[in-house]
Amino acid sequence: MTNLSPYGPAVDPTVDDDLQRHGFCVLRDIASKTEIAEIDHALDPRFAATPFCQGGFYGPRTKRFGGLLKRVPAVERLVRHPAIMDLVRSVLDPWCDTIQLNLTQALELHPGAPAQFPHRDQDMWRGPTGEIEYLVNVMWPISPFKAENGATLIWPGSHNAGSAKDAQPMAVEAEPGSAILFLGSTLHGAGANMTGAIRRGIIVSYCLGWLKPYENQWLTYPPDAARAFDPELAALVGYQQHRPNLGNYDGQCPSILLEGNPPEYLAAIDALRPDQEGALAEFLDQQRAGQLPPAGGIAEIGAGRNKREVKSNG
Repeated sequence: MTNLSPYGPAVDPTVDDDLQRHGFCVLRDIASKTEIAEIDHALDPRFAATPFCQGGFYGPRTKRFGGLLKRVPAVERLVRHPAIMDLVRSVLDPWCDTIQLNLTQALELHPGAPAQFPHRDQDMWRGPTGEIEYLVNVMWPISPFKAENGATLIWPGSHNAGSAKDAQPMAVEAEPGSAILFLGSTLHGAGANMTGAIRRGIIVSYCLGWLKPYENQWLTYPPDAARAFDPELAALVGYQQHRPNLGNYDGQCPSILLEGNPPEYLAAIDALRPDQEGALAEFLDQQRAGQLPPAGGIAEIGAGRNKREVKSNG
């Protein structure tokens, strides 16, 4: 990768390989400029009414608001863009049963906004670093991202517990219709807006389905709002279970709330991973045969099954 001078424009990486190797990539011209302009126009009233942020991290010359799927329905096309979803799943699927929407946020960087404190978004969870990827961010420029107007600064190679000690940030320049993807472990931050014009963008973020998301999706999109969503979108904002049994409603998938008023009394239904289902079946067989089950229960049986599978495979 070349052209890593401070605040220099980004080269155009080659998607998946660069996302994994450098911690970011740029997909050029994957949405129409007309579509982005329509979203920009729809955001105008909300930006006008939204006060500036408070605090040094969000920035006193920056405006932010979330819940974009209910404020500008056209944002769904960005959230569920096939190329984006393919890349997100390639990163997150190894670590979870389902992915979920972490946030949708519109942001407006006003003239004089200072550079944002460099950070890694995955640090909000304080989990182990260097192996698991918890998050993928997608920044959609609504106005052109330039080095001088505060384009996102990224430290290449800072992901996966990589060091940024001697690295220099690069301003990732992109036009509306393009998307900037970066991992939750990648050091980044908004640049300083040194121009006289406002810089707008939308950030859409996806995370592992077993994490608590940044934006409380169930409050942002309660059942009355989520009923209007396509089932796949409703699942993405939290109306699904993550096996085993995480995020359930009275022991069932919370999507039952989108079908109208659920029954007062519900039967809890198992939602287990295939490995757990296999261990459970073995456990039940042992009980039926009168064998004493292991003290560790399903977990111990599962560990034994894994050892037998490894041995049988060579």
